[in-house]
Amino acid sequence: MTPQNLLDRLRERLGTDAVLVGESVHGRATSFWDPTPLSALAIVRPRTTAEVSEAMRLCQAAGQPVVPQGGRTGLAGAATTGAAEIALSLERMTAVEALDARGRTLTVQAGVALQTVQEAAESVGLMFPLDFGARGSCTIGGNIATNAGGNRVLRYGTMRALVLGLEAVLADGSVVSALHPYLKNNTGYDWKHLLIGSEGTLGIVTRAVLRMVPAPRRIETALTALDSFEAVSALFDHLDRTLAGGLSAFELLRREFYALNAPERSAPLERGYPYYVLVERYDGSETGLESALEQALAAGLIQDAVVAKSEADRAALWNVRETTEPSLRRHAARQCFDVSLSQSAMEAYVAEVEARLADTVPAAELLVFGHFGDGNLHLVVGSDSALPHEAVDTAVYETLRRYAGSVSAEHGIGLDKRAFLGFSRSQEELALMRALKRTLDPCGILNPGKVLES
Repeated sequence: MTPQNLLDRLRERLGTDAVLVGESVHGRATSFWDPTPLSALAIVRPRTTAEVSEAMRLCQAAGQPVVPQGGRTGLAGAATTGAAEIALSLERMTAVEALDARGRTLTVQAGVALQTVQEAAESVGLMFPLDFGARGSCTIGGNIATNAGGNRVLRYGTMRALVLGLEAVLADGSVVSALHPYLKNNTGYDWKHLLIGSEGTLGIVTRAVLRMVPAPRRIETALTALDSFEAVSALFDHLDRTLAGGLSAFELLRREFYALNAPERSAPLERGYPYYVLVERYDGSETGLESALEQALAAGLIQDAVVAKSEADRAALWNVRETTEPSLRRHAARQCFDVSLSQSAMEAYVAEVEARLADTVPAAELLVFGHFGDGNLHLVVGSDSALPHEAVDTAVYETLRRYAGSVSAEHGIGLDKRAFLGFSRSQEELALMRALKRTLDPCGILNPGKVLES
């Protein structure tokens, strides 16, 4: 079957408006972050699981590579398409199908935006706890495919902990469905966990049953300034113990990152401290966040702090952590990294990366921030001119390898980190991954070249 014949068959089965070609494809950006025109044979836009199944059945018969796409906000190239590949977009599968406030579950299609799910939960006094800056653009299917993390992992876990049931289409068009609305289901292999985090290489998530939690009755947010990394670790231990499980965010901002994102005239705290930590507490113990911080100040763990007194204050503090515009304006070239390692190794690791960059890429600026509480650091290497990508990758990943860290804490592998997967996975683990890929996608048509070499 020729590519044109395949597209004609897809139009017959899914409808003319379900298959986009030409300018309708190239008029789109490659991703949320990359304005380069999208390159793909076509964009196929099914409305239902049945249509995804039919599309995959036809594509496998034709040997046609397919790349699943959600909101395209990922940072590892997992949704990147080649000129001969079909982009299968879930953009028309956006329904919140069921909301069970009593059972605290939501059943949704994979193309629904994270923010829409959050708002649906809020409408019944509950909360869907996954959260990060791209909430308005990213989709639930993409969140599941990448096992998204974000700002509340410390208390609620990654996306894996929030998925109760799943429906997906495999490479040959088979539909596997286990849309169970309950937490416990110990009936053999839990196949949904193979698909969560698989980045669309083993199947295409089409629907999910998500877990909601009670909305916090009280949220307390504060920004603190610290004079050493040892103080950061001590503050985390103090708050985690004192707040008795109430600590929901503990976000580390290194001096350079804070100075860039908090202009001098509007900085919540004086600039110049080596470290800043944004902390947030949901309910928890009788001891409030302000009281716990007063104890930390008296013990010399922190040098200064500002506590949000309103929702506007809280939003302003989080903006210092989440905004990306200052770095985009300042740096003509950027490389972003998402790593995890033990908290005790973080300071030495960052210092070594900084030293290696100073030797090999002296014009580069290193910005460091991240989810300290769950061991996840984000590094941004920026420059006024083009960066030598290989040298930057070496400084970050070769150093990380010595600390037995993960090359991807929450963004996945995609294309961009594929060459470094072996830094964090053994040969035996890689062999098992390849065996799973061959079993579920024997023709190798589903998101080829992502995560593992084709």
